[in-house]
Amino acid sequence: MKCLVVDDSATMRRIVINALKSIGYDSVVEAGDGSDALQKCNGSIELVITDWNMPVMGGIDLVKGLRADAQHAKTPILMVTTRSVREDILQAVEAGVSGYILKPFTPQVLREKIDEILSLISGSA
Repeated sequence: MKCLVVDDSATMRRIVINALKSIGYDSVVEAGDGSDALQKCNGSIELVITDWNMPVMGGIDLVKGLRADAQHAKTPILMVTTRSVREDILQAVEAGVSGYILKPFTPQVLREKIDEILSLISGSA
């Protein structure tokens, strides 16, 4: 499965990528913001993991952009962020995220959330 990890922090991208690799996801593309991510998104991206707060284009706008594109209308999108206010989570869900994880997280939490998202998608297919 090819994953796209989007975060303006290179350190955070590395943490997410290392967590992904530890749970068996080796094919990863990186982007530093939503605009960069949209340019790197192609038909081979099967999972997007994005932060919320980023310069140029944030995570919510990225999610909306992906959902507006027929090619990625159903691509699983996991928001990984520090934003824990209920209204923020609702805004992310309304924008179209498939799942939401708060930082900091463990590889186990990441695995569980990815498995949950993928099982929901495969169950609705």
